[in-house]
Amino acid sequence: MASGEKKPARARVVLTDISSRAWEHPADKGALVALRRLKGFDVLLKTMSGVFRERAWRLTLLGSAVLVDERQFARLHRLLAEVGRSLDVSDLPEMYVAADPALSAVTVGMDRPIIILSSGLVHHLDDDELRFVIGHELGHAVSGHAVYRTLLVRLLGLGGLLYAVPGGAIGIRMVTVGLLEWSRKSELSADRAGLLATQDPTAALRTHMKLASGGTLEELDVTSFLQQGSQYDEGGDVRESLIKLSLLQQQSHPFAVVRATELRRWIDSGAYTTILGGDYPRRADDDTASVSAAAQEAAASYTVSFERTQDTLGRLIHDLAGWMGTASTWINDRFRRGTESA
Repeated sequence: MASGEKKPARARVVLTDISSRAWEHPADKGALVALRRLKGFDVLLKTMSGVFRERAWRLTLLGSAVLVDERQFARLHRLLAEVGRSLDVSDLPEMYVAADPALSAVTVGMDRPIIILSSGLVHHLDDDELRFVIGHELGHAVSGHAVYRTLLVRLLGLGGLLYAVPGGAIGIRMVTVGLLEWSRKSELSADRAGLLATQDPTAALRTHMKLASGGTLEELDVTSFLQQGSQYDEGGDVRESLIKLSLLQQQSHPFAVVRATELRRWIDSGAYTTILGGDYPRRADDDTASVSAAAQEAAASYTVSFERTQDTLGRLIHDLAGWMGTASTWINDRFRRGTESA
């Protein structure tokens, strides 16, 4: 079917009052729940970002890109409204189409988020795939990811200055590595939001296949594509594990094949079906969300990832952690017995 060709309308579940916590990856959610409890922190970062910069973004787009509305890219305007309806978001961001043959999309701004789609993306994706991408970007906006992204950009910008301070290079490196890890997890969160918006797993998978291939599906195979993800997870020897770690150090986004595999894993977990069935956290309860519970969920998520990985280094770390936990329990038990007998 040609890109943009209309298909019969399909009813989608309206996820009334859904909280972004429903789609946020545990590692992403833990950071965001803590951030939301720090009243005024977002105001500080908005001040750092500056009203001028955000207005400059918008003016640049007004002067160089195409604003999506009822008359310009009316199809995209309709899709944005449909995505907002599915995720129960009434205050929708402005959306622009920028001349760029690459398949890309981004959400910028903190006070007034703006979604920017590349012309290549609009050309190569059909309605369901675009609905997934727009839902992904709206997920970023609703989750407030711009706050942490602004912090990451600021820290990267300060890198040269802090390198001159004794110990500054190590400190900035540790923080940026952590923020980049968060950024990659936030992309997995936004993918889940996109899926909840389009409510079509095959469209979500097709989108990642097109992102990886440059827009073509004719010569791709779904099974083989997902097997690539499994091969990447399995890795090889310790050298390949270390290479993967080095490749990810400067990446703000996971690789497309990895994203498809992670989204498929989330669907298979049953979480997606549960949310569509109406069992999900509500926005009304966001202020009372537990920071410790979110942190525990994040820790459990990493534990499961290590247990599941077939990667050589991942297995080694998991086995060492298990051995040290057993040794610690044995030492504590011996010490307690010695204390009791004294």
